[in-house]
Amino acid sequence: MDSNTQFELRKQEHIRLSLDQRSQGSNRSGWDKYNLNHEAFPEMDLEEVDLTTSFFNLKLSSPIFISSMTAGHTDGQLINERLAELSHNKQILMGVGSQRRELTDAEAGLEWKKIRTKFPKALLMGNIGITQVITHTSREIFKLIDSLEAKALIVHTNPLQEALQEEGTPQFKGGLKSLENLVSKSPVPIVVKEVGCGMSSSTIQKLNDIGVAVVDIAGKSGTHWGRIEGLRSQDPVIEKASENFMDWGYFSLDQLEKSGPLKIQKWVSGGVRSGVDAAKALALGASLVGAAKPWLEAAVQSSGALEQVYNQFQLELKTSLFCTGSKAPLELKGRITKHEFVMKQPDHGVLA
Repeated sequence: MDSNTQFELRKQEHIRLSLDQRSQGSNRSGWDKYNLNHEAFPEMDLEEVDLTTSFFNLKLSSPIFISSMTAGHTDGQLINERLAELSHNKQILMGVGSQRRELTDAEAGLEWKKIRTKFPKALLMGNIGITQVITHTSREIFKLIDSLEAKALIVHTNPLQEALQEEGTPQFKGGLKSLENLVSKSPVPIVVKEVGCGMSSSTIQKLNDIGVAVVDIAGKSGTHWGRIEGLRSQDPVIEKASENFMDWGYFSLDQLEKSGPLKIQKWVSGGVRSGVDAAKALALGASLVGAAKPWLEAAVQSSGALEQVYNQFQLELKTSLFCTGSKAPLELKGRITKHEFVMKQPDHGVLA
């Protein structure tokens, strides 16, 4: 089997398994321990709430964006067309799937050229892995931005996934230095994203110090890419290991709260399933909030289903703002309370 065929099969499996409940983090307690502060007298009308926000010089209709999913293979083309159509029509950011294949296959970028022609106003962000940043020149990486007409470049880091993927490239030595070099030359903002294990506050500080524009914390509780690789694998050792790493990593909101004020812009993704989730992230200081699975579930159905998800997110986010007395996403900041749950121990009585 040639490498292109292997790539196609891997990406097809990624789509299928990312919609499989076995690859989803089941722990919602991280989200549930944060409650937005309800305001019974908002002293405003619902129609006064304005969800528009900005990303550098771009005006967005919502602080919720489409997180990176898939690219570079036949099954992904229709999905990406529908996602780009939504981005074009609604003016929300869209992260594309990994452009790794474009570094070695000149034909791989044609998918995006066709989509760009069809939806010229789509607000696309490029996407490449840190391993490729280490092994390729800045000039090669920036070609990916040009071919996409990207508004930003996402550099994703996924050590757990690469360690468990049979075809993985877990060579991460020199990553920060290579990233710093890329940042110093980049014509667009660099967004550094984990893929579901989150980031420590010390890692966020390091990214801030080398001039990264945005960190997408992307913590646990959403799609688990290590588990996906375990489900793909024919090796029972890898499959079992992926189960034992299901709770690995950091929860996004906790790290957002701990990282404190920095120059770097902080985004949140990983387990975002509603506009209420997005509101909680914004209340803790996130600038934008990403979701993937809700968009993907809709994109495999129709453009209409995607627009319904957009409307659902917008309604829930707008209602969250209204019910906290906030007219704009920025006004949400601080209007949230954290509760530490303590499990009550059963009373077995007193031994005589």
